[in-house]
Amino acid sequence: MGELQVVHTGQVAMVGKTRKKRVKRVGERLIEFGLALSGNISILILGGICILLLYQGLKAFEEVSIVQFLTSTRWNPTSYENPGYGILSMVASTFFVTLGSMLLIVPLGIGVASYTSEFAPKRVRSILKPAVEMLAAIPSVVVGFIGITVTGPAIANFFGLPNGLNALNGSILLAVMALPTAASLSEDALRSVPREWRLASLALGAGKWETLVRVTLPAAMPGILAAMMLAMGRAIGETMTVLMACGNAPAFPESFLAAVRPLTATIAIELGEVPQGTAHFFSLFAVGLALFIISFVVNLLADKLLRRKAA
Repeated sequence: MGELQVVHTGQVAMVGKTRKKRVKRVGERLIEFGLALSGNISILILGGICILLLYQGLKAFEEVSIVQFLTSTRWNPTSYENPGYGILSMVASTFFVTLGSMLLIVPLGIGVASYTSEFAPKRVRSILKPAVEMLAAIPSVVVGFIGITVTGPAIANFFGLPNGLNALNGSILLAVMALPTAASLSEDALRSVPREWRLASLALGAGKWETLVRVTLPAAMPGILAAMMLAMGRAIGETMTVLMACGNAPAFPESFLAAVRPLTATIAIELGEVPQGTAHFFSLFAVGLALFIISFVVNLLADKLLRRKAA
């Protein structure tokens, strides 16, 4: 009887383990299904946005010349006699403001990432890294308000201008907003460099600074470039900040002190009041399509750089 009881107990234990394995497998499959569903939904949403922009945007070219749309600097769709639908000045304004922000983001992002990754004590790093990342939590409308009330007047006083709502103001604010992306991803790239490389450099007599410049930064450069490209994409797609801080002048930018109107600001200003079904309405969707293509290309280049780094 004792032997039979032991055998029965062992069988019960085996059945229990089998059931646990089955439940675990079912749980893992459900998790895999949920993750796959989330990824596919993201692709479907992206595809839906692309189809919507194509469907609505291409209708603009039934009444507007695509050559005029891409090459003209005149945007005046409300003119009754001679409406203009050229986006060249807005595209130039978008890249003008983005270029100004990148001139600030690149050195600041690499500097912050290098300090937190290589030089900062643990206690300082635990405070500095969350503080930089918290910049991303500030609403864009608040950043735009700061541009109107703080940086704008400061720029106007420094350069002797009537107001400070210009490309320089927008560039500074976009740099603040995109800095967390650049700094955080650049730090991740620096930390992915094998520790042995740093130790080998130090063992050969190089200092921390020389190791950073000659070993760590070159090794992490693909990841850093990808981080800067993603920060650029963040700056290109920003709306409220440039709407509030850049002056909204639909003219070709002549300098950083000139008022500009990027693509995003034009869509935000005009789409809510334009009559549906008009050439103006469809032209704004075409502007959105152009912005979508620009952002997609920037993010695609960033993904290529990340894949190159992983390889």
